[in-house]
Amino acid sequence: MTERKKIERIEQAELGRGGPLVGVQGLGCMGMSEWYGRTDETAARATLEAALAAGVTLFDTADVYGRGANEEFLAPFVAAHRDEITLATKFAIERTDDDPRNRRIRNDRAYVRSCVEGSLRRLGVDVIDLYYMHRRDPAVPLAESVGAMAELVQEGKVRHLGLSEVTGAELREAYAVHPIAALQSEWSLFSRDVERSAVGAAAELGVAFVPYSPLGRGFLAGAFADAAAELSEGDFRRAQPRFSGDNAKANADLLAPVREVAAGRGASAAQIALAWVQQRAEVHGLTVIPIPGTRRPARLRENAAATGITLTGAELALLEPIAAGVAGDRYPDMAFTSVPREA
Repeated sequence: MTERKKIERIEQAELGRGGPLVGVQGLGCMGMSEWYGRTDETAARATLEAALAAGVTLFDTADVYGRGANEEFLAPFVAAHRDEITLATKFAIERTDDDPRNRRIRNDRAYVRSCVEGSLRRLGVDVIDLYYMHRRDPAVPLAESVGAMAELVQEGKVRHLGLSEVTGAELREAYAVHPIAALQSEWSLFSRDVERSAVGAAAELGVAFVPYSPLGRGFLAGAFADAAAELSEGDFRRAQPRFSGDNAKANADLLAPVREVAAGRGASAAQIALAWVQQRAEVHGLTVIPIPGTRRPARLRENAAATGITLTGAELALLEPIAAGVAGDRYPDMAFTSVPREA
């Protein structure tokens, strides 16, 4: 039997020390509203239902996705399944117009409080299960921003706190203010920056790691080979350095081991890439809940089936060198990530 076999429901894991039980794979909902071209809303809603049926219970959004539209899109699904799901959203990225590239980071206390009210209203809920600080503004002390988030827990507006794109030192500093349930940062065969300090700190503190873009925004799955040539205007992957031109050509060559392992397993490249991320839990001794995004039920089920794949030592050795060879940065401006703060 191939690795494409159906699984009825994926296993569960604790989302941080004392956190809720969630499926070991979540769903990133960003692309259902913008960033990746047009969305078939009917298919996207069917994908949400397919996720829940497969045991995916962590649904991830943010106020910046579609400038609130993604939260509003999720609201009917949330209302229908509130007791079955763990709802995560984020604040900290402020957009000034319709161009998603025009944005700034805000962590000040007043902004935290105004953002949570907007998210609660758009989502149609009284409490958010997991509330992330989407990006870190080093100019604002963590004691202020995390302290403001902690007040939301005390007031019953938020159940658990999360951070995104922070260093290990920043995670420890934040945790000293209030327990952090989850750390969300990019982690994949192409992006392993987080292994410098954040992963070790999360393991030490009992913080769950939630990798976003575990499929390299579709590149690892073979969804496209050159963003500038293949993707529509407005798809923000066209602006990411590693996905176009000479970088894309060089990076496509790095996928040969992924395809080799996939062929030997009768699996898809996406499943192998996800299995690698999932297996970081054993390698580093922490809970790992990747949140691949998709807008199609068939792809959702394929992704979920990856949770049943355990790669061998030989397969892991084939995949190990990939990240070191990647050409191009994750973003045009890496100041938008935690990498420059890794001293």
